[in-house]
Amino acid sequence: MEQKSLGLASVIATGVGLIVATSCLLSIGQGSSAIGLPFIISMTVACAFNILTALSICELNALMPNLTGGMAQFTLACAGPFLTIITSMGGFLACQMILISSEAAMFGNTLGAVIGETLFGIPVTGTAYTVTLVLILFMLNLRGVDMFAKIQNVVAYALIGSLVVMGILGCIKVNPATIVEQPAVLSTDIGDIFSLLGLSFFLFIGVEYIVPISSEVRNARRMVPLGMVLSLVIILVMQVFIVIGFSHYTPWAELGESTVPHMLYGTALLGKAGTAWMTVVSLLAVVSTVNTAMFGVSQLCFGMAKIDLLPKLFMRRNKSGTPYVGLILITTALIAINATGLGTSEKIVFLINTGCVFWIFCYVILHIDVIVLRFKLPKAPRTFRLPFGILIPLVGVIGNLFMIWNIAPDMKNRLIIFGIFAAVSLLLALYAFFWVCFRMKRPLFKAYPIKEVMAMDTDLYQMRHYPLLARKLHIEAVPDVQAVSAEQNTGTRPEQKDL
Repeated sequence: MEQKSLGLASVIATGVGLIVATSCLLSIGQGSSAIGLPFIISMTVACAFNILTALSICELNALMPNLTGGMAQFTLACAGPFLTIITSMGGFLACQMILISSEAAMFGNTLGAVIGETLFGIPVTGTAYTVTLVLILFMLNLRGVDMFAKIQNVVAYALIGSLVVMGILGCIKVNPATIVEQPAVLSTDIGDIFSLLGLSFFLFIGVEYIVPISSEVRNARRMVPLGMVLSLVIILVMQVFIVIGFSHYTPWAELGESTVPHMLYGTALLGKAGTAWMTVVSLLAVVSTVNTAMFGVSQLCFGMAKIDLLPKLFMRRNKSGTPYVGLILITTALIAINATGLGTSEKIVFLINTGCVFWIFCYVILHIDVIVLRFKLPKAPRTFRLPFGILIPLVGVIGNLFMIWNIAPDMKNRLIIFGIFAAVSLLLALYAFFWVCFRMKRPLFKAYPIKEVMAMDTDLYQMRHYPLLARKLHIEAVPDVQAVSAEQNTGTRPEQKDL
């Protein structure tokens, strides 16, 4: 038996590496500039709700382990294909395109500020840098070269370590000459604090990406939940240091207007050395985050196509083995969104808040999945089981809905964001209706048996039901005990459909 090689340190590195990004630093700057140090309360509450979500995800993974489609497969076994398509395509595909666009825009803003303003005075727009980055990463992924993923953990620890050090240096006021005299607390109103929960939520999303490595983790039953929780707590501690450092070295008004608050802070704290330090670390983090997201979305599209929720076109791969259709989709979306001009902090924050609504809604459905499966399969074996029955997922649902309602401080922006969410959800609902009724020919709201969902994720299933496509993808009919057992138990043999 192959020995599992990953320990707690690798689990934490994965969680931290995928959550921390430079657009998170913009969110910290925006929240801090609005209410000062009480923003720490908003971050703590948002972190707590994300910990509840992480625990629910752990139970789902314990019941249905090692699935490539992730949430899509969990929801398919709970609510059927209609809601699965809406939540998966809206909660992850559309959301990733929106949020990664903001991250790519931060890359352009940072490079534009350093090259165009601080060092060389070259008048190149941030959008030009962003589009160039996206195209380079597209070409690398298209050729199957994922060089940045190889240094993901190094970059993640470099980023989190640098920010902790910079935060601590700011907390202890290491440079007395540039300290800013200003009130640390701008508002203690509970309404102001809660109004920033949506913005705070963005600082902790993505911990579910630890789940795919769980099969390689030693003592995964203990290490995966512990690693998820520790990742979120470590990130919270780092962010607390940064907020306190901001209060000592960056004027609140300038912090709220800046699209690169970490650069503003680094320069104020350590001068040119701080500028260079924050530039190198943040640019590496941006490249790693955008690259990982582009790769992840293409794989997610591939996984959804395997369970028939997207056209089989998304399963096509090039000679390098890259599922290129999904990669083309996210590349086009990133360029199109950034071409509209994400030059100001207000536009980027609006984009972040809009994407967060989709992601939070996705987390609501994950909590509901746990509740549904507790009632449907109360005695099913789970290597990880939430304590207190359905109390934790219920609190998670309420907390996430509360964060959706408080996604933006002012009602005008909330209504615009809710309108975008409703419009996109309606379009996805129309697609889901016609796709499920006329392509899948399945009931809209009838849940799939868990064994069937798990069988659909295997190569043997694809070979049996889509033989022409399987041959094009070079899938061999290797006997798969899980798939054979699932078909025998579910009795489901869908009509063969070739590409």
